Amino acid sequence: MAQIGPTLFGFVASLIVVSIATYASTAVLTDASSYGYSLVTALLTSIVWFGVTYFTGGTFVVAGPILAIIAYVAVVNWRYPGGWGRAGAITVVTWIATFVILYVLAVLGFSSFEALGVPPGI
Repeated sequence: MAQIGPTLFGFVASLIVVSIATYASTAVLTDASSYGYSLVTALLTSIVWFGVTYFTGGTFVVAGPILAIIAYVAVVNWRYPGGWGRAGAITVVTWIATFVILYVLAVLGFSSFEALGVPPGI
């Protein structure tokens, strides 16, 4: 029970960072940008990312992350207009923006380079 507080705080903080990054990427790449919509998108993509990696983990070591990326882009495609190409671009820009935000926060001593819902290596 003692771990719920830090875990919940980490999840909320990560959700805020990813939703800001999603908002920034959709503001640049679409006309359909709002922070509330980006927050819901960040929540859905996090759930999908962890769900796919959880259910494919161990069994499909290589295919799991690939399926998770495809599922992540599929959620973005479902949420925003413009097709798969634009959804892929939104996803890449979101990951870059997330990295930049986390880098700045880490340099300032507020966080580490971890965000729920962002693929490893980013």
